Amino acid sequence: MRHAPCRYGRSYIGFTMKENNHPAFRAEGLTKVYGSGDTQVFALRGVNLEVPRGEMVVLLGPSGSGKSTLLNILGGLDSPTEGHVYFDHQELTAFDDRHLTQFRREHVGFVFQFYNLIPSLTAGENVALVTEIASNPMEPEQALKLVGLEQRIHHFPAQLSGGEQQRVAIARAIAKQPNVLFCDEPTGALDSKTGIVVLEAIARVNRELNTTTMVITHNAGIADMADRVLYMADGQIQESRTNETPCEPSALSW
Repeated sequence: MRHAPCRYGRSYIGFTMKENNHPAFRAEGLTKVYGSGDTQVFALRGVNLEVPRGEMVVLLGPSGSGKSTLLNILGGLDSPTEGHVYFDHQELTAFDDRHLTQFRREHVGFVFQFYNLIPSLTAGENVALVTEIASNPMEPEQALKLVGLEQRIHHFPAQLSGGEQQRVAIARAIAKQPNVLFCDEPTGALDSKTGIVVLEAIARVNRELNTTTMVITHNAGIADMADRVLYMADGQIQESRTNETPCEPSALSW
């Protein structure tokens, strides 16, 4: 199959491709400071951002540029020193710990570089852990089918490859049917061939469930599959550009 070339433009053409353009997230003046006095470290410096619902966003930048800090704040895992974050029409930065926990439980799925599966549980049982606390979960079999692993439901993590374990982690994250999926270096521990299979699973979730998806990576090649690419450095978004024709993961190379 021939894939259309990936073309970038300054106008936000990619936004019109989604059914609902109301922002999933809006961030205003996000600043995050660690330490105090002479030991202060600025992880974020006045970040402003809008992420429409259903969009696939890739965040690029060197280590220490603020990518993970930004996702942790948007996902309710951390709080900014200054600034505001809105999810839909609600201000997350005004939530107390109980409401942030509820927000994460009901609306956000997380996938990290390391799979964090429980070794003594099967793939299906690892996924089921999340469905037990979700208000509107899908069956573990359905979640595993979305990532192409329905035949491995009774296998333990030790019986799965690294790529398969990561796809189980994705299934676990999406089983509660979150509005948002945050992926922090999901292919960082994988070779390119296996990484593409994982990216195909992430793209399928974004497409079929209309899940707003944000992916952190050091790998610039992955940017070609995004609706929008954010380049971060020194705690700021240095550049934001949209992709008129996102590539299929199978067309990526790095």
